[in-house]
Amino acid sequence: MALPQQKLREIVFQLLYSHDLAQAEDEDMIAMMMPQLEVTKKNILEALKRRKEVQEKFQELDQLIAQTSDSYEFERIPSIERNILRLGAFELLFSSIPHKVAIAEAIRLTRKFATPEAAAFVNAILDKLYQTRVLAHAVV
Repeated sequence: MALPQQKLREIVFQLLYSHDLAQAEDEDMIAMMMPQLEVTKKNILEALKRRKEVQEKFQELDQLIAQTSDSYEFERIPSIERNILRLGAFELLFSSIPHKVAIAEAIRLTRKFATPEAAAFVNAILDKLYQTRVLAHAVV
């Protein structure tokens, strides 16, 4: 059975966060997450693939997030929000997911794993990124 996209996105976020925090090994993450999240190895491998796709764009994503954030230097953004922003920006800029879905899902993840205040911050950053990068390039 295919994994719903929301659950896959949550797993991708958790993998990004775990790797950012502890440089966790993929095999360790597979062994830990399968029983904890009640998903198959195939599901975790799919999430790991997506995590790697996001990580390949880290330099560009981090630079865009840093340029877009007026209130915080990139290094001061808490790890949870930073990784949700990376995933949300990746989906916004490098996937076929509609922009409203990418932003709404990032906000949902932030509310689930962080705070309502953090969700407002993530919304502001991704909305500004959408306005300055996606819409600006669509007009050209």
